[in-house]
Amino acid sequence: MKTKFCNGGEAEPSPLGLLLSCGGGSAAPAPGVGQQRDAASDLEPKQLGGPQPPLALPPPPPPPLPLPPPPPPPPPADEQPEPRTRRRAYLWCKEFLPGAWRGLREDQFHISVIRGGLSNMLFQCSLPDTVATIGDEPRKVLLRLYGAILKMVFLIKLWNGKRSCNKEGSEQAQKENEFQSRRLDTEELSLPDISAEIAEKMATFHGMKMPFNKEPKWLFGTMEKYLNQVLRVKFAGEPRVKQLHRLLRHNLPLELENLRSLLESTPSPVVFCHNDCQEGNILMLEGRENSEKQKLMLIDFEYSSYNYRGFDIGNHFCEWMYDYNYEKYPFFRANVLKYPTKKQQLHFISNYLAAFQNEFENLSNEEKCIIEEEMLLEVNRFALASHFFWGLWSIVQAKISSIEFGYMGTASEGARWGLPLCFPQLSRLRSPACSTPRRAGGWC
Repeated sequence: MKTKFCNGGEAEPSPLGLLLSCGGGSAAPAPGVGQQRDAASDLEPKQLGGPQPPLALPPPPPPPLPLPPPPPPPPPADEQPEPRTRRRAYLWCKEFLPGAWRGLREDQFHISVIRGGLSNMLFQCSLPDTVATIGDEPRKVLLRLYGAILKMVFLIKLWNGKRSCNKEGSEQAQKENEFQSRRLDTEELSLPDISAEIAEKMATFHGMKMPFNKEPKWLFGTMEKYLNQVLRVKFAGEPRVKQLHRLLRHNLPLELENLRSLLESTPSPVVFCHNDCQEGNILMLEGRENSEKQKLMLIDFEYSSYNYRGFDIGNHFCEWMYDYNYEKYPFFRANVLKYPTKKQQLHFISNYLAAFQNEFENLSNEEKCIIEEEMLLEVNRFALASHFFWGLWSIVQAKISSIEFGYMGTASEGARWGLPLCFPQLSRLRSPACSTPRRAGGWC
Protein backbone atom coordinates (compact mmCIF):
# COMPACT_ATOMS: atom_id res chain seq x y z
CA MET A 1 0.00 0.00 0.00
CA LYS A 2 1.27 3.48 -0.85
CA THR A 3 0.35 6.68 0.98
CA LYS A 4 0.26 10.12 -0.60
CA PHE A 5 1.91 12.80 1.55
CA CYS A 6 0.85 16.43 1.63
CA ASN A 7 3.60 17.46 -0.78
CA GLY A 8 2.05 15.27 -3.43
CA GLY A 9 4.81 12.68 -3.41
CA GLU A 10 4.36 8.99 -2.63
CA ALA A 11 6.26 6.82 -0.22
CA GLU A 12 5.86 3.50 1.56
CA PRO A 13 4.51 3.95 5.12
CA SER A 14 7.06 3.41 7.84
CA PRO A 15 6.99 0.23 9.91
CA LEU A 16 5.48 2.20 12.79
CA GLY A 17 2.82 3.66 10.55
CA LEU A 18 3.62 7.23 11.62
CA LEU A 19 2.29 9.48 8.86
CA LEU A 20 1.99 13.29 8.89
CA SER A 21 -1.20 15.01 7.89
CA CYS A 22 -1.16 17.70 5.26
CA GLY A 23 -0.20 21.08 6.71
CA GLY A 24 1.83 19.62 9.56
CA GLY A 25 5.56 19.16 10.04
CA SER A 26 8.41 19.62 12.44
CA ALA A 27 9.35 23.21 13.50
CA ALA A 28 12.29 24.80 11.80
CA PRO A 29 15.26 25.54 14.07
CA ALA A 30 15.18 29.09 15.58
CA PRO A 31 17.66 31.52 14.21
CA GLY A 32 20.93 31.41 16.15
CA VAL A 33 20.08 28.16 17.89
CA GLY A 34 21.88 25.06 16.81
CA GLN A 35 23.51 26.84 13.87
CA GLN A 36 27.33 26.83 13.69
CA ARG A 37 29.17 29.96 12.57
CA ASP A 38 32.29 30.06 10.51
CA ALA A 39 34.18 32.61 12.74
CA ALA A 40 34.38 33.05 16.46
CA SER A 41 33.92 36.84 16.08
CA ASP A 42 30.47 36.22 14.80
CA LEU A 43 29.59 34.98 18.26
CA GLU A 44 30.81 38.15 20.04
CA PRO A 45 28.64 41.28 20.50
CA LYS A 46 29.72 44.35 18.55
CA GLN A 47 30.64 47.58 20.34
CA LEU A 48 28.83 50.57 18.79
CA GLY A 49 29.19 53.99 20.35
CA GLY A 50 30.57 52.93 23.68
CA PRO A 51 30.08 50.02 25.98
CA GLN A 52 26.73 48.35 25.67
CA PRO A 53 25.26 45.33 27.38
CA PRO A 54 25.59 42.14 25.49
CA LEU A 55 22.76 41.32 23.20
CA ALA A 56 20.34 38.79 24.65
CA LEU A 57 19.51 35.67 22.67
CA PRO A 58 16.00 35.65 21.17
CA PRO A 59 13.41 33.72 23.15
CA PRO A 60 12.65 30.19 21.97
CA PRO A 61 9.68 29.86 19.63
CA PRO A 62 6.38 28.60 21.05
CA PRO A 63 5.76 24.86 20.75
CA PRO A 64 4.00 23.80 17.56
CA LEU A 65 0.25 23.42 17.66
CA PRO A 66 -0.99 19.81 17.84
CA LEU A 67 -1.71 18.20 14.50
CA PRO A 68 -5.38 17.98 13.54
CA PRO A 69 -6.75 14.43 13.42
CA PRO A 70 -6.68 12.85 9.98
CA PRO A 71 -10.01 12.77 8.14
CA PRO A 72 -11.85 9.45 8.43
CA PRO A 73 -11.34 7.12 5.48
CA PRO A 74 -14.25 6.72 3.11
CA PRO A 75 -16.39 3.67 3.83
CA PRO A 76 -15.17 0.65 1.86
CA ALA A 77 -17.32 -0.64 -0.92
CA ASP A 78 -19.05 -3.94 -0.22
CA GLU A 79 -16.70 -6.78 -1.01
CA GLN A 80 -18.16 -9.04 -3.65
CA PRO A 81 -17.62 -12.80 -4.00
CA GLU A 82 -16.19 -14.23 -7.16
CA PRO A 83 -18.78 -14.86 -9.93
CA ARG A 84 -19.06 -18.63 -9.43
CA THR A 85 -19.84 -18.24 -5.72
CA ARG A 86 -22.29 -15.43 -6.43
CA ARG A 87 -24.10 -17.61 -8.97
CA ARG A 88 -24.39 -20.52 -6.54
CA ALA A 89 -25.58 -18.27 -3.73
CA TYR A 90 -28.27 -16.83 -6.00
CA LEU A 91 -29.51 -20.27 -7.04
CA TRP A 92 -29.58 -21.49 -3.43
CA CYS A 93 -31.56 -18.47 -2.26
CA LYS A 94 -33.96 -18.81 -5.16
CA GLU A 95 -34.49 -22.52 -4.46
CA PHE A 96 -34.64 -22.59 -0.67
CA LEU A 97 -36.23 -19.26 0.24
CA PRO A 98 -39.94 -18.61 -0.37
CA GLY A 99 -41.95 -15.61 -1.50
CA ALA A 100 -40.19 -12.88 -3.45
CA TRP A 101 -36.97 -14.89 -3.61
CA ARG A 102 -38.57 -17.44 -5.94
CA GLY A 103 -39.05 -14.87 -8.71
CA LEU A 104 -35.87 -12.86 -8.12
CA ARG A 105 -33.73 -12.19 -11.18
CA GLU A 106 -30.00 -12.67 -10.81
CA ASP A 107 -29.29 -9.02 -11.63
CA GLN A 108 -31.54 -8.04 -8.68
CA PHE A 109 -29.70 -10.29 -6.22
CA HIS A 110 -27.59 -8.49 -3.59
CA ILE A 111 -24.70 -10.26 -1.87
CA SER A 112 -21.73 -9.04 0.16
CA VAL A 113 -18.89 -10.78 1.96
CA ILE A 114 -19.12 -10.77 5.75
CA ARG A 115 -16.12 -13.00 6.34
CA GLY A 116 -13.89 -14.93 3.99
CA GLY A 117 -11.75 -17.99 4.49
CA LEU A 118 -10.59 -21.23 2.96
CA SER A 119 -12.91 -23.53 4.87
CA ASN A 120 -15.79 -21.35 5.91
CA MET A 121 -17.15 -18.20 4.26
CA LEU A 122 -20.02 -16.01 5.42
CA PHE A 123 -22.14 -13.81 3.16
CA GLN A 124 -25.16 -11.56 3.53
CA CYS A 125 -27.76 -12.04 0.82
CA SER A 126 -30.63 -9.60 0.46
CA LEU A 127 -33.53 -8.47 -1.66
CA PRO A 128 -33.20 -5.05 -3.30
CA ASP A 129 -35.33 -2.20 -1.98
CA THR A 130 -37.33 -2.26 -5.21
CA VAL A 131 -38.62 -5.81 -4.58
CA ALA A 132 -41.45 -6.14 -2.07
CA THR A 133 -41.94 -9.23 0.07
CA ILE A 134 -44.95 -11.45 -0.58
CA GLY A 135 -45.37 -13.07 2.83
CA ASP A 136 -43.19 -13.39 5.90
CA GLU A 137 -40.02 -14.25 4.01
CA PRO A 138 -36.85 -12.50 5.20
CA ARG A 139 -35.34 -9.63 3.27
CA LYS A 140 -31.84 -10.59 4.44
CA VAL A 141 -30.20 -13.89 5.31
CA LEU A 142 -26.71 -15.01 6.20
CA LEU A 143 -25.28 -17.73 3.99
CA ARG A 144 -22.34 -19.86 5.12
CA LEU A 145 -20.32 -21.88 2.61
CA TYR A 146 -18.17 -24.75 3.80
CA GLY A 147 -14.96 -25.75 2.06
CA ALA A 148 -14.32 -26.55 -1.56
CA ILE A 149 -17.70 -28.25 -1.97
CA LEU A 150 -19.38 -24.98 -0.99
CA LYS A 151 -21.88 -26.78 1.19
CA MET A 152 -24.29 -24.20 2.45
CA VAL A 153 -26.40 -23.63 5.46
CA PHE A 154 -28.50 -20.61 6.30
CA LEU A 155 -27.59 -19.71 9.85
CA ILE A 156 -29.62 -16.74 10.95
CA LYS A 157 -32.93 -15.12 10.13
CA LEU A 158 -32.33 -11.36 10.06
CA TRP A 159 -35.80 -9.97 10.20
CA ASN A 160 -38.39 -8.94 12.77
CA GLY A 161 -35.94 -9.61 15.60
CA LYS A 162 -36.60 -13.33 15.45
CA ARG A 163 -34.16 -15.81 16.88
CA SER A 164 -31.63 -17.67 14.80
CA CYS A 165 -32.07 -21.13 13.37
CA ASN A 166 -30.15 -22.36 16.38
CA LYS A 167 -32.86 -22.46 19.03
CA GLU A 168 -30.20 -22.58 21.73
CA GLY A 169 -29.34 -18.90 21.27
CA SER A 170 -26.84 -16.79 19.37
CA GLU A 171 -24.05 -18.16 17.25
CA GLN A 172 -21.50 -16.82 19.72
CA ALA A 173 -23.27 -18.52 22.62
CA GLN A 174 -23.35 -21.72 20.62
CA LYS A 175 -19.61 -21.54 20.00
CA GLU A 176 -18.97 -21.01 23.70
CA ASN A 177 -21.18 -23.97 24.57
CA GLU A 178 -19.36 -26.13 22.03
CA PHE A 179 -15.99 -25.16 23.47
CA GLN A 180 -17.03 -25.98 27.02
CA SER A 181 -18.93 -29.19 26.23
CA ARG A 182 -18.23 -32.61 24.81
CA ARG A 183 -19.83 -34.63 22.07
CA LEU A 184 -21.70 -37.81 22.89
CA ASP A 185 -20.28 -41.29 22.38
CA THR A 186 -22.18 -43.86 20.34
CA GLU A 187 -22.87 -46.02 23.40
CA GLU A 188 -24.66 -43.11 25.09
CA LEU A 189 -27.35 -42.94 22.42
CA SER A 190 -29.04 -46.01 23.89
CA LEU A 191 -29.17 -44.68 27.47
CA PRO A 192 -32.87 -44.12 28.28
CA ASP A 193 -32.51 -40.58 29.62
CA ILE A 194 -30.23 -39.53 26.77
CA SER A 195 -32.51 -41.08 24.15
CA ALA A 196 -35.56 -39.38 25.68
CA GLU A 197 -33.94 -35.95 25.55
CA ILE A 198 -32.68 -36.44 22.01
CA ALA A 199 -36.27 -37.25 21.04
CA GLU A 200 -37.45 -34.07 22.74
CA LYS A 201 -34.75 -31.95 21.06
CA MET A 202 -35.61 -33.43 17.68
CA ALA A 203 -39.30 -32.73 18.21
CA THR A 204 -38.46 -29.10 19.05
CA PHE A 205 -36.34 -28.88 15.91
CA HIS A 206 -39.17 -30.34 13.83
CA GLY A 207 -41.56 -27.75 15.24
CA MET A 208 -39.53 -24.82 13.96
CA LYS A 209 -41.01 -22.69 11.18
CA MET A 210 -38.23 -21.70 8.83
CA PRO A 211 -38.39 -19.25 5.89
CA PHE A 212 -37.28 -21.86 3.37
CA ASN A 213 -38.97 -23.76 0.58
CA LYS A 214 -41.08 -26.37 2.35
CA GLU A 215 -41.29 -28.80 -0.56
CA PRO A 216 -39.46 -32.03 0.43
CA LYS A 217 -37.14 -32.07 -2.57
CA TRP A 218 -33.89 -32.34 -0.61
CA LEU A 219 -33.76 -36.11 -0.01
CA PHE A 220 -34.26 -37.54 -3.48
CA GLY A 221 -32.85 -34.47 -5.21
CA THR A 222 -29.58 -34.91 -3.33
CA MET A 223 -29.50 -38.67 -3.85
CA GLU A 224 -30.02 -38.22 -7.59
CA LYS A 225 -27.13 -35.76 -7.68
CA TYR A 226 -24.88 -38.15 -5.74
CA LEU A 227 -25.93 -41.10 -7.89
CA ASN A 228 -25.00 -39.25 -11.09
CA GLN A 229 -21.55 -38.61 -9.62
CA VAL A 230 -21.16 -42.22 -8.45
CA LEU A 231 -21.97 -43.60 -11.90
CA ARG A 232 -19.19 -41.45 -13.39
CA VAL A 233 -16.58 -41.80 -10.66
CA LYS A 234 -13.19 -43.32 -11.49
CA PHE A 235 -10.76 -44.62 -8.86
CA ALA A 236 -7.05 -45.20 -9.41
CA GLY A 237 -6.29 -47.69 -6.64
CA GLU A 238 -7.17 -51.33 -7.30
CA PRO A 239 -8.88 -51.97 -3.91
CA ARG A 240 -11.29 -49.09 -4.42
CA VAL A 241 -11.90 -50.09 -8.04
CA LYS A 242 -12.92 -53.58 -6.91
CA GLN A 243 -15.12 -52.26 -4.11
CA LEU A 244 -16.89 -49.89 -6.47
CA HIS A 245 -17.31 -52.64 -9.07
CA ARG A 246 -18.96 -54.92 -6.51
CA LEU A 247 -21.33 -52.15 -5.55
CA LEU A 248 -22.20 -51.26 -9.13
CA ARG A 249 -23.33 -54.82 -9.75
CA HIS A 250 -26.53 -53.59 -8.19
CA ASN A 251 -28.71 -51.56 -10.50
CA LEU A 252 -28.46 -48.37 -8.46
CA PRO A 253 -30.92 -46.29 -10.52
CA LEU A 254 -33.50 -49.09 -10.27
CA GLU A 255 -32.92 -49.49 -6.54
CA LEU A 256 -33.38 -45.76 -6.08
CA GLU A 257 -36.71 -45.90 -7.90
CA ASN A 258 -37.77 -48.87 -5.77
CA LEU A 259 -36.94 -46.85 -2.67
CA ARG A 260 -38.85 -43.84 -4.00
CA SER A 261 -41.89 -46.00 -4.71
CA LEU A 262 -41.80 -47.50 -1.23
CA LEU A 263 -41.49 -44.16 0.55
CA GLU A 264 -44.17 -42.50 -1.56
CA SER A 265 -46.56 -45.09 -0.11
CA THR A 266 -45.32 -44.37 3.44
CA PRO A 267 -47.04 -41.39 5.11
CA SER A 268 -44.54 -39.08 6.81
CA PRO A 269 -45.07 -35.38 7.62
CA VAL A 270 -42.70 -32.81 6.15
CA VAL A 271 -40.89 -30.91 8.92
CA PHE A 272 -37.67 -28.95 9.32
CA CYS A 273 -35.14 -31.76 9.84
CA HIS A 274 -31.61 -31.86 11.17
CA ASN A 275 -30.82 -34.76 8.79
CA ASP A 276 -27.57 -35.75 10.54
CA CYS A 277 -28.50 -36.39 14.16
CA GLN A 278 -25.54 -38.59 15.08
CA GLU A 279 -23.65 -38.64 18.36
CA GLY A 280 -20.96 -36.26 17.09
CA ASN A 281 -23.59 -33.59 16.49
CA ILE A 282 -25.08 -33.80 20.00
CA LEU A 283 -23.34 -32.00 22.87
CA MET A 284 -23.40 -32.88 26.55
CA LEU A 285 -23.35 -29.43 28.15
CA GLU A 286 -20.68 -28.88 30.77
CA GLY A 287 -22.04 -28.76 34.31
CA ARG A 288 -25.36 -30.36 33.36
CA GLU A 289 -24.26 -33.98 33.09
CA ASN A 290 -26.32 -34.98 36.12
CA SER A 291 -29.36 -32.89 35.25
CA GLU A 292 -32.57 -34.73 34.56
CA LYS A 293 -33.27 -32.65 31.44
CA GLN A 294 -31.79 -29.87 29.30
CA LYS A 295 -28.29 -31.29 29.30
CA LEU A 296 -28.02 -31.79 25.52
CA MET A 297 -27.76 -29.48 22.52
CA LEU A 298 -27.96 -30.23 18.81
CA ILE A 299 -25.23 -28.65 16.68
CA ASP A 300 -23.98 -28.63 13.07
CA PHE A 301 -26.82 -27.86 10.67
CA GLU A 302 -25.03 -28.31 7.32
CA TYR A 303 -27.66 -30.78 6.08
CA SER A 304 -30.73 -29.22 7.70
CA SER A 305 -33.72 -28.75 5.40
CA TYR A 306 -37.39 -29.45 5.10
CA ASN A 307 -37.63 -33.21 4.78
CA TYR A 308 -39.66 -36.21 5.86
CA ARG A 309 -39.88 -36.78 9.61
CA GLY A 310 -39.24 -40.49 9.12
CA PHE A 311 -35.83 -39.84 7.62
CA ASP A 312 -34.58 -37.79 10.56
CA ILE A 313 -35.66 -40.38 13.14
CA GLY A 314 -34.71 -43.41 11.03
CA ASN A 315 -31.30 -41.91 10.30
CA HIS A 316 -30.74 -41.36 14.03
CA PHE A 317 -31.59 -45.01 14.70
CA CYS A 318 -29.01 -46.07 12.09
CA GLU A 319 -26.36 -44.02 13.89
CA TRP A 320 -26.68 -46.32 16.91
CA MET A 321 -24.73 -48.89 14.86
CA TYR A 322 -21.68 -46.80 13.99
CA ASP A 323 -18.77 -45.78 16.20
CA TYR A 324 -16.58 -43.12 14.57
CA ASN A 325 -14.04 -42.92 17.40
CA TYR A 326 -12.13 -46.02 16.33
CA GLU A 327 -8.43 -45.11 16.13
CA LYS A 328 -7.36 -47.54 13.41
CA TYR A 329 -8.24 -47.59 9.74
CA PRO A 330 -11.00 -47.35 8.54
CA PHE A 331 -11.60 -45.21 11.68
CA PHE A 332 -15.07 -46.56 12.44
CA ARG A 333 -16.72 -49.72 13.69
CA ALA A 334 -20.14 -50.99 12.62
CA ASN A 335 -22.35 -53.40 14.55
CA VAL A 336 -25.82 -54.05 13.13
CA LEU A 337 -26.88 -55.62 16.43
CA LYS A 338 -26.71 -52.15 17.97
CA TYR A 339 -29.70 -51.01 15.92
CA PRO A 340 -32.38 -50.10 18.50
CA THR A 341 -34.84 -52.79 19.50
CA LYS A 342 -38.56 -52.26 19.14
CA LYS A 343 -38.73 -51.38 22.84
CA GLN A 344 -35.97 -48.78 22.48
CA GLN A 345 -37.61 -47.32 19.39
CA LEU A 346 -40.96 -47.01 21.16
CA HIS A 347 -39.21 -45.28 24.07
CA PHE A 348 -37.81 -42.71 21.65
CA ILE A 349 -41.07 -42.30 19.74
CA SER A 350 -43.23 -41.88 22.85
CA ASN A 351 -40.92 -39.13 24.16
CA TYR A 352 -40.89 -37.51 20.74
CA LEU A 353 -44.68 -37.44 20.58
CA ALA A 354 -44.97 -36.23 24.18
CA ALA A 355 -43.20 -33.02 23.13
CA PHE A 356 -46.27 -32.17 21.01
CA GLN A 357 -48.54 -31.87 24.03
CA ASN A 358 -51.44 -30.13 22.33
CA GLU A 359 -51.70 -32.86 19.71
CA PHE A 360 -50.90 -35.97 21.74
CA GLU A 361 -51.74 -35.62 25.42
CA ASN A 362 -55.53 -35.80 25.01
CA LEU A 363 -55.47 -39.06 23.04
CA SER A 364 -56.48 -42.35 24.59
CA ASN A 365 -53.86 -45.01 25.21
CA GLU A 366 -55.25 -47.03 22.34
CA GLU A 367 -54.95 -44.08 19.97
CA LYS A 368 -51.40 -43.42 21.16
CA CYS A 369 -50.44 -47.04 20.52
CA ILE A 370 -51.81 -46.86 16.99
CA ILE A 371 -49.78 -43.73 16.24
CA GLU A 372 -46.63 -45.24 17.73
CA GLU A 373 -46.99 -48.42 15.66
CA GLU A 374 -47.51 -46.36 12.51
CA MET A 375 -44.38 -44.38 13.31
CA LEU A 376 -42.41 -47.61 13.75
CA LEU A 377 -43.25 -48.54 10.18
CA GLU A 378 -42.55 -45.01 8.94
CA VAL A 379 -39.13 -44.49 10.51
CA ASN A 380 -37.79 -47.95 9.71
CA ARG A 381 -38.70 -47.65 6.07
CA PHE A 382 -37.01 -44.27 5.95
CA ALA A 383 -33.97 -45.82 7.66
CA LEU A 384 -33.41 -47.57 4.33
CA ALA A 385 -33.19 -44.12 2.73
CA SER A 386 -30.54 -43.21 5.30
CA HIS A 387 -28.42 -46.19 4.20
CA PHE A 388 -28.84 -45.25 0.55
CA PHE A 389 -28.20 -41.54 1.08
CA TRP A 390 -25.02 -41.86 3.15
CA GLY A 391 -23.84 -44.74 1.00
CA LEU A 392 -23.82 -42.59 -2.11
CA TRP A 393 -22.39 -39.68 -0.12
CA SER A 394 -19.48 -41.79 1.09
CA ILE A 395 -18.52 -42.96 -2.38
CA VAL A 396 -18.40 -39.34 -3.53
CA GLN A 397 -16.33 -38.45 -0.45
CA ALA A 398 -13.92 -41.30 -1.12
CA LYS A 399 -13.17 -39.62 -4.43
CA ILE A 400 -12.94 -35.97 -3.45
CA SER A 401 -12.14 -35.78 0.26
CA SER A 402 -8.63 -35.34 1.66
CA ILE A 403 -9.73 -36.61 5.10
CA GLU A 404 -8.22 -39.93 6.10
CA PHE A 405 -11.28 -42.12 6.61
CA GLY A 406 -12.44 -45.48 5.27
CA TYR A 407 -15.27 -44.16 3.14
CA MET A 408 -15.06 -47.21 0.92
CA GLY A 409 -15.32 -49.64 3.82
CA THR A 410 -16.13 -53.23 2.88
CA ALA A 411 -19.71 -54.44 2.67
CA SER A 412 -19.14 -56.94 5.45
CA GLU A 413 -18.22 -54.13 7.85
CA GLY A 414 -21.30 -52.17 6.88
CA ALA A 415 -19.59 -48.79 7.07
CA ARG A 416 -21.63 -45.66 7.05
CA TRP A 417 -22.51 -46.36 3.42
CA GLY A 418 -24.76 -49.29 4.31
CA LEU A 419 -26.08 -49.93 0.82
CA PRO A 420 -25.64 -53.71 1.21
CA LEU A 421 -28.01 -53.46 4.18
CA CYS A 422 -30.52 -51.54 2.11
CA PHE A 423 -30.89 -53.57 -1.09
CA PRO A 424 -31.89 -56.97 0.36
CA GLN A 425 -34.56 -55.32 2.46
CA LEU A 426 -35.92 -53.37 -0.48
CA SER A 427 -36.34 -56.73 -2.20
CA ARG A 428 -38.20 -58.08 0.81
CA LEU A 429 -40.33 -54.96 1.06
CA ARG A 430 -41.53 -55.50 -2.50
CA SER A 431 -43.03 -58.76 -1.26
CA PRO A 432 -46.62 -58.38 0.04
CA ALA A 433 -45.89 -61.01 2.71
CA CYS A 434 -43.30 -58.80 4.42
CA SER A 435 -44.27 -58.01 8.01
CA THR A 436 -41.20 -58.85 10.07
CA PRO A 437 -38.97 -56.29 11.83
CA ARG A 438 -35.34 -56.20 10.82
CA ARG A 439 -32.60 -55.20 13.24
CA ALA A 440 -30.30 -53.74 10.57
CA GLY A 441 -32.30 -50.66 9.82
CA GLY A 442 -35.48 -51.67 8.08
CA TRP A 443 -39.03 -52.40 9.22
CA CYS A 444 -41.64 -53.85 6.95
